[in-house]
Amino acid sequence: MRHFLIAATLLASAATASAESVVVTADRMVDVLEGRVIEEPVVVITDGRITSVVGRNGGRPMIPEGARRIDLPGHTLVPGLIDMHVHLDSSPFYGPYDSLQFTDLFQTVMGPEHARDTLAAGFTTVRNVGSSDYSDVAYRQAIDEGRIPGPRIVTAANSLSATGGHCDETYLPPSLHRAPPGVGNGPQELRNRVREQRRNGAQVIKVCATGGVFSRNTEPGQQQLSEDELRAIAEEAHQWGMRVAAHAHGAAGISAAIRAGIDTIEHASLIDAEGIRLARERGAWLVMDIFNTDFTQEFGAQYGVGEDNLRKDREIAQIQRDNFRAAHRAGVRMAFGSDAGVMPHGTQGGQFRYMVEYGMTPMQAIQAATRNAAQALDRERDVGAIAVGRYGDLIAVDGDPVADIRQLEDVDVVIKGGAIVSDRRGE
Repeated sequence: MRHFLIAATLLASAATASAESVVVTADRMVDVLEGRVIEEPVVVITDGRITSVVGRNGGRPMIPEGARRIDLPGHTLVPGLIDMHVHLDSSPFYGPYDSLQFTDLFQTVMGPEHARDTLAAGFTTVRNVGSSDYSDVAYRQAIDEGRIPGPRIVTAANSLSATGGHCDETYLPPSLHRAPPGVGNGPQELRNRVREQRRNGAQVIKVCATGGVFSRNTEPGQQQLSEDELRAIAEEAHQWGMRVAAHAHGAAGISAAIRAGIDTIEHASLIDAEGIRLARERGAWLVMDIFNTDFTQEFGAQYGVGEDNLRKDREIAQIQRDNFRAAHRAGVRMAFGSDAGVMPHGTQGGQFRYMVEYGMTPMQAIQAATRNAAQALDRERDVGAIAVGRYGDLIAVDGDPVADIRQLEDVDVVIKGGAIVSDRRGE
């Protein structure tokens, strides 16, 4: 009985905390909507939402009586970061065969730790694009219920795939093969898969349009679903008010996915001039993970990644980074995505320096993980900016990330819904 009382007390405390007003101050704040830095910001959060934002010479803030203060001298406030491409139930420390020595849910039960590490790194919202056994839906529910710490999660549940393609099970012999729930062939069957994933908790649809790096018997450049199949997926998802993300490394698959009406292109490693033109003209978002290859090439073999997978990663890594530069230069819409799970969760901030090295300004890189990502999620009313009406999700770094983007690799304070959920000051 004592344990039930403790749990009830914790939940009651959480409810009380969400109802209070909080005032956050710092030396600077990054205004991602206007692309500027505001001096001496005062941010008021009530019931978890931002109710007032003012800076120096910006007027007198309306501070509710009895508001709790969070003062962060010497720090810069940045909107809670958004990672558009994570796999919370995947660990880079167990290769496809190493993981078979464990029970089926071994990877799944590590997810809460991954969620906690992601949140502590400053990512208060993530899009989980592909999981097993609907684990991402369970994580979202547990986080929303206040049972475990973690970011806000937009869930894709199981990825859709062609038989034998990336996102099918390609490592086991035929006698042991069991097709994942998202595998389908032909437009109608794939429409059914969209409906099933939505029914079971998906909020976005993930489809594997081409082969991949970490599957067996596929090549990244191979298109594995027809344009008609991709269009059926996009039409069905959009009918239900859902957006679609396409894993697509190869140029043909990228272009087919964009023509089919898919909203975000993941990886986009081998995108060509036609793909860049189509993305720009049709407003598709590119989510290019240009950091994780560092971990794969240095540690992948040690943790069970096969030589064929390492080869594929080596072959596309620099091409992807060069194409990131080309797409950004052409004015394509771009959002931040790390593919965490291929690399350790909580290390995503290391990607920002590559985004700057390959053409973005620090402000543009920050906007890719805030304003842009919120637009790509269709969540501009909730996340992605320190603005009235949005969740009180903020991070604080020691210094100015617009002057030194690497400040985002070491986040001091994370505030989610007006509550401090991670505080590393003094560490």
